[in-house]
Amino acid sequence: MPFKLYGKRKAKAGTPKWSSSATHSSHPTSCCSAAEIMSVLFFHTMRYKVQDPRNASNDRFVLSKGHAAPILYSVWAEAGFLQEAELLNLRKIDSVLEGHPVPRQAFTDVATGSLGQGLGAACGMAYTGKFFDRASYRVYCLLGDGELSEGSVWEAMAFAGFYKLDNLVAIFDINRLGQSDPAPLQHHVEIYQKRCEAFGWHAIIVDGHSVEELCKAFGQAKHQPTAIIAKTFKGKGISGVEDKESWHGKPLPKNMAEQVIQEIDDRIQNKKKLSPALPEEDAPIVNIRNIKMPSPPTYKVGEKWATRKAYGVALAKLGHANDRVIALDGDTKNSTFSELFKKEHPNRYIECYIAEQNMVSIAVGCAARDRTVAFASTFATFFTRAFDQIRMAAISDSNINLCGSHCGVSIGEDGPSQMGLEDLCMFRAIPNSTVFYPSDAVATEKAVEIAANTKGICFIRTSRPENPVIYNNNEDFHIGQAKVILKSKDDQVTVIGAGVTLHEALTAAEQLRKEKIYIRVIDPFTIKPLDKKTILESARATKGRIITVEDHYHEGGIGEAVCAAVVGEPGVTVTRLAVSHVPRSGKPAELLRMFGIDKDAIMQAVRAAVSKSRNAE
Repeated sequence: MPFKLYGKRKAKAGTPKWSSSATHSSHPTSCCSAAEIMSVLFFHTMRYKVQDPRNASNDRFVLSKGHAAPILYSVWAEAGFLQEAELLNLRKIDSVLEGHPVPRQAFTDVATGSLGQGLGAACGMAYTGKFFDRASYRVYCLLGDGELSEGSVWEAMAFAGFYKLDNLVAIFDINRLGQSDPAPLQHHVEIYQKRCEAFGWHAIIVDGHSVEELCKAFGQAKHQPTAIIAKTFKGKGISGVEDKESWHGKPLPKNMAEQVIQEIDDRIQNKKKLSPALPEEDAPIVNIRNIKMPSPPTYKVGEKWATRKAYGVALAKLGHANDRVIALDGDTKNSTFSELFKKEHPNRYIECYIAEQNMVSIAVGCAARDRTVAFASTFATFFTRAFDQIRMAAISDSNINLCGSHCGVSIGEDGPSQMGLEDLCMFRAIPNSTVFYPSDAVATEKAVEIAANTKGICFIRTSRPENPVIYNNNEDFHIGQAKVILKSKDDQVTVIGAGVTLHEALTAAEQLRKEKIYIRVIDPFTIKPLDKKTILESARATKGRIITVEDHYHEGGIGEAVCAAVVGEPGVTVTRLAVSHVPRSGKPAELLRMFGIDKDAIMQAVRAAVSKSRNAE
């Protein structure tokens, strides 16, 4: 190239007085190592509409090393989308330019900053572009060498290599230095190259500060994903700071910043305004709003169905309603029953294998820019290892649906490693999440349909045991609206259960009726949001007595959700029945009994509540 983009971009990439030095924070040295990379990407390689950053046909960019956010903001200012003056407001509370990229910024698809997750999301975007959109847009992801220690990066590398995502380019910014120490491999770029090649990538080593080498590398097209391994120097161009430790995350002193800016500005050979190439507008128009089941449920009251199987039936059915509904699984499709979706819609099923962290990131990438409605499933307990990805999905304002099967001790003989007992707690803690806990096949089908049309992170908790269908096919369900299954004017205690414990409560109610003890039984349907109004009305009608029973640990489950709903209400007491400690293998009925969440335990708790009240009177 006849001109240097080097200094021009770098002067806006974290070192300027209007950016990190103005805010006394940020990561100028991490930006400097990527200055040429970003310059070539945004003003030579990528095709996009500057004033329409989320155009469906634009090339995508994910800054996995999210702490280098100022350089991302700088290129968008240079391109003309942001005003340069706005860079002065970096990290201020009234600015959209936060410390790490977030989708509040129109040019950011997924939030980054929790390292090691950007490439997984980029894989989801690339998979969508290649197999669903069948469009020409490409996906670029910039990673730091520090985050290459994260296992989730290599889960994504394996995924991209296996599916030959030749529209995906990962750029490794090998600047040698981490936050507190050098990165493990430092500048041994040949080892990175061998690792990438072992994962099925075309790997190219370049001088990351050579515009010419970068342009040539980005122009290479192969029938596999490409990894550009860029040898760079942290703090490149800053005298006394370049390639030195202890400068991570530190702004330059004002006097040094001004001197450095002047030095870089003096190196600029051409200040010509650059404009990116426009994309080929071949991404299809997509409509994922108001997706409805093609027909009502077809279950019979009394017949037995496992809600995990009803999930698979419902998802396959929903797939006929909209061709943008997709399913992902982590090699558990014959247990979660997502295999039913695969059977009917094989081209819209993504096998992610046993890599749950990456599966969640793939779902986030697939759902970006509203290109798909993604449902990802595995055992509920295995989502715990992907909690950070789920947390970041919420920060990304992502709309993904996660189904966790095999919840609780009721799975039986497989033992505690397979039992989801923390999942309600985990998903309730996610901002703007909706937590479904359907108790029969009809409710499960309705939960799937509702989730497809609900913003935010949706979690559907399904069970292994087969239990009777209790709802008619025309039953109407809504988020935050519980169902009162049993009710009479003589009710003495309100019992709240879900899934297997709801059925235990119904059995207990039949037997207690013989003792002239009547209970009101509530199915919450959603644990978040919880139907506070119905619960309080029922509590008041039953002298303030509530018993919750759940196949989950005490912490963060239904009992605590109910307690939070009734806190401060006079005369209301809550007795919580839940799994009290790490369980073991056994038959489902034996385990329900062992942990005091079966019909007998419910009956005992009801009798105790009634007896206590009578004694008080």
